Amino acid sequence: QLQASGGGLVQAGGSLRLSCAASGRTFSSNAMGWFRQAPGKERDFVAAISWSGIITYYADSVKGRFTISSDNAKNTVYLQMNSLKPEDTAVYYCAASWRGVSKQQDEYDYWGQGTLVTVSS
Repeated sequence: QLQASGGGLVQAGGSLRLSCAASGRTFSSNAMGWFRQAPGKERDFVAAISWSGIITYYADSVKGRFTISSDNAKNTVYLQMNSLKPEDTAVYYCAASWRGVSKQQDEYDYWGQGTLVTVSS
């Protein structure tokens, strides 16, 4: 299972940290990713990381503002989001991949429930 948390309401320019705790079969995955879906839009890639932490990918829209990290001891992946903008408002989903780090949604095998991030202007 994947348990995402940390969403909430924040003003533009503020920060939030999302967490995704992996348990059960998802603990043995090779990589984790964060995706988001804004109201009325398709779900998009945000960031991904190998559990080793060596490989990370970011969407261009969040580079320099968001940081993905992993804590193997806690089986948890984090998404630190700084300098938030209203356009970052979305439901954020974490996902696990047994195939490796990828920006493609169909490379992810298990999805957690979403956590809502709302950025006010």
